[in-house]
Amino acid sequence: MSTFRIGGDLEVNRLGYGAMQLSGKGVFGDAVDRDNAVAVLRAAVAAGVNFIDTAEAYGPRYNETLIKDALYPYAPGVIVATKGGFDRPGPGTWVPNGEPAVIHSQIEGSLKRLHVNTIDLWQLHRIDPKVPVEETLGPVVEAVAAGKIRHVGLSEVTIEQIERAEKVLPIVSVQNRYNLGDRQWEEVLDYTTRRNMAFIPWYPLASGPQKLEDKIGAIAARHKATTAQIALAWLLKRAPNILLIPGTKSVDHLAENMRAAEIELSDEEFAELS
Repeated sequence: MSTFRIGGDLEVNRLGYGAMQLSGKGVFGDAVDRDNAVAVLRAAVAAGVNFIDTAEAYGPRYNETLIKDALYPYAPGVIVATKGGFDRPGPGTWVPNGEPAVIHSQIEGSLKRLHVNTIDLWQLHRIDPKVPVEETLGPVVEAVAAGKIRHVGLSEVTIEQIERAEKVLPIVSVQNRYNLGDRQWEEVLDYTTRRNMAFIPWYPLASGPQKLEDKIGAIAARHKATTAQIALAWLLKRAPNILLIPGTKSVDHLAENMRAAEIELSDEEFAELS
């Protein structure tokens, strides 16, 4: 499996795991089947995953605790990235909150729940339009200086927002929605590639609009693969700085996703899908 160095020093396999689906309905509450959730997380690490994506907002908070319960003490080289910056008043409800006191509290909470002294990658889940990002990032700067955060990333941002945040502190990753059928953030992806920042697409398994189905199906048949595996393989070929975090509640589906790393699309197949 190919690797990427986040921030130049955190080497991770490019096919990781996103833990959001292990939360309750509406990404609210604890896992419905906690034993299964623990088994999926352990199977992911056993399969070679060393980059796991979570957030304070997943649950909220339950997801981080689940990861700690399943994986602590963490195997050498396993990176758990988390995020902050949302209020979760109820299932399916997400309210950006960039107030400095909230960000500070969420960072401290994540450290305790994950049972770590340093969060290797902390990402601002959303920029709050009501709070200047410079103020939101104040507690993050303090946490970095105190050794509580190693690297910082952003989520769902424009190039302009990345550059504004970089006037406050270095940014090493961007987590925007991106997949074979939804390429709204193409320009941001290309920007991060030039800058050697990690680009972590969320919702990576979407295979695209109806018009792509026949093409994907033919290529999948050629590789004896599933549509989802081809969607992931396309992303891995799209740019060397893409880190994938497909999520699943199934150990079998996890194994299927992992096999995407073995699929090498030809330049012709890539161009056909692109």
